[in-house]
Amino acid sequence: MINYASFQHAATLEPSLLIAGNADMLRGQQHTIAQGQVLPTGALMGQIAASGQCVLSEADALDGSETPFGILAQDVDTTASASSALLFVRGDFRVGAVSFGLGHSPDSVFSQLRNSGIFLI
Repeated sequence: MINYASFQHAATLEPSLLIAGNADMLRGQQHTIAQGQVLPTGALMGQIAASGQCVLSEADALDGSETPFGILAQDVDTTASASSALLFVRGDFRVGAVSFGLGHSPDSVFSQLRNSGIFLI
């Protein structure tokens, strides 16, 4: 029996505003975005250690999400419930298109992101 892949349209993605340059280096992964957030494309995300869910990374968080993990590839509204979304976990991105949580800035996360393969240009 042959199994064929199926595709569905989940969201509209406009990466040209976020991605800076080398698209060959992009790597995306689906992750669960925690309930109670409305986030734009380009939001700098952290991952909560206990649940594995992602939230906007804020420097003073104490749940693991203070460490930037990826950049949101699409607008997400999890007001009603948690939702799956694409995060970029490697690539080159326009710094002006990235949204930073409280306490984070391009300078404060530059080295940490670079070490994980995310470059802000």
